[in-house]
Amino acid sequence: MEIKPIKTEKDYNNALKEIEKLFASEPGTPEGDRLDVLSTLVEAYEDEHYFIPAPDPIEAIHYFMESRGLTRVDIEPYIGSQARVSEVLNRKRSLTLSMIQRLHAGLGIPAEILVQPYKIIAAHRVSHRTAVAA
Repeated sequence: MEIKPIKTEKDYNNALKEIEKLFASEPGTPEGDRLDVLSTLVEAYEDEHYFIPAPDPIEAIHYFMESRGLTRVDIEPYIGSQARVSEVLNRKRSLTLSMIQRLHAGLGIPAEILVQPYKIIAAHRVSHRTAVAA
C-alpha cells in the first residue's frame, strides 16, 4: 500500500487494515516507521470525521482512579477531606477551581475535561419545623 492522504472511508479502512498488519513492528525499522506514519494519518482523519465527546469530569476521575489503582484516600490531597471526596464523587458537590488545578497537576487529568459542566444531584433537605398549636 502506497502511503497517501486519507480522503475517503475506503482509504481509511485500507489504512486500518495495513496498521493491523504492521502492529507488531519494531520502532526504528521501515515497518515501524510505516506504522507510525499510517497511525498519524488515521488519527488526523478520525479527528476530522468522528466526533468523540469528552468524558464527564466525575467519570474521568473515576477512570483515572481505577486505571491507576487509586482509592478515595489517595485523592484526598487533590479534593479535600474524606467527606468532601465522597460528596464530589457522588455528585453532591461541584469541583472547585482549586480542586481542578490540583487534580490536573497531581494526576494529569486534562483540565479541559474537569472544567466541563456536569450534573449535580440536589440533596433533598428534610424540614424539621414543628407545628405550633393555635
